[in-house]
Amino acid sequence: MTSPASAELATRERTTTLLGGEATDANLRRYLHGIPGIDAVGLEARAAGLGTRSIKTSSKRWAIDTIISLIDLTTLEGADTHGKVRSLVSKAVSPDPSSPDCPRVAAVCVYGDMVSVAVEALGAAHSARTPETPDAGIRVAAVATAFPSGRASLAVKLADVADAVSAGADEIDMVIDRGAFLSGRYGQVYDEIVAVKAACARADGADAHLKVILETGELNTYDNVRRASWLAILAGGDFIKTSTGKVAPAATLPVTLSMLEVVRDWHRLTGVKIGVKPAGGIRTSKDAIKYLVTVAETVGEEWLTPQLFRFGASSLLNDVLLQRQKMTTGHYSGPDYVTID
Repeated sequence: MTSPASAELATRERTTTLLGGEATDANLRRYLHGIPGIDAVGLEARAAGLGTRSIKTSSKRWAIDTIISLIDLTTLEGADTHGKVRSLVSKAVSPDPSSPDCPRVAAVCVYGDMVSVAVEALGAAHSARTPETPDAGIRVAAVATAFPSGRASLAVKLADVADAVSAGADEIDMVIDRGAFLSGRYGQVYDEIVAVKAACARADGADAHLKVILETGELNTYDNVRRASWLAILAGGDFIKTSTGKVAPAATLPVTLSMLEVVRDWHRLTGVKIGVKPAGGIRTSKDAIKYLVTVAETVGEEWLTPQLFRFGASSLLNDVLLQRQKMTTGHYSGPDYVTID
C-alpha cells in the first residue's frame, strides 16, 4: 500500500510536471484556462439523455441497495444535538431494522464538534476501520474550514480540521474560497487545499480522506466548475463534491456530469482515481438512479463504490427504504415505517 506521504509527494510532482513549474497563479491560470470550454447545451443534452435511461426491474433492487451503501447520512443544522447525532448513527448502522440484509450507509456527516459523539455512538461499527482495513466500517465525515461560507483565516480553518481529525473524523469535507477562485487567485485556493490535506494527517498513518466542496451553485458557469474540479484534484483532493447543501442550486445532473468528465480525464491522464460526491437536492430513489447511470456511463461501474462515489443526503435514505420495502412486500408501508429526519 502506498503511504500517505509518498502519495502526497507523487501528487506534487505530477502537478509540477503538468503545470510546467510550481503551482503559481500564472502557471495555474495558464493551465486551467487552456482546458477546452464546455458546450453548455451539449452537456445539458447529455445529462438529460442519461437521466431518461431506465434500468431493468431485476436490476432495481441492486440499484436501491447500492444507493444506500453510497450515502453519507448527514445532519448539518445549527440545532443539532448529541441525541440527534446518536439517532442518525443508529439509522446509519441499521437503516431498516426489519430487514437484516439491508446494507449500511457509507458514512455519517456532521459538524466537527459532533465527531466524538458520532464515533462513540458507532462503536464497533466505526472501530472496524483501521490502517490495515481502511474501507471497513462506517466512516465519520466532518465538514470543516468555516463551512459553509469558507470565510475565515487559514489558521482558523486548519485548526478546525485538526480538531475534527483528532476527534476521530475519517473524512474531511472542506469548502474552497469561492471569492478567491472567482477573482482568479488560483494559487491561494490551491495552497489552501494543500494545507488542509496536510492537516488530515494522523500519527497512525490512517490519514483522513479529503473531499473538496466546490459550491457549484456559486461558480456561475460550467467552465468554472470544470476549472475548480481540476484545481481541487491538482492540489490533492481525494474527492470533489458539488455543494454544501446550503446554497441553491445544489447538486444537478449536468454539474455532476461535468465533474465526472474531469475525473475520467484525470484517470486517463494519470491512472489515478478520484471520487465524486453530489450533495444537496437528491431526495428520491428515482433521482439517485439517474446519478448511478451517469456514473456508470461516464467513468464506469467500478466507480460505484463508497471509495469513489457518495451521495450527500439526509432525506434520500427514507425514500429509498420505502421503495425497497415495496419491492419486498409489494406495497408501500405507512408513513411511520421510516424515521423522520
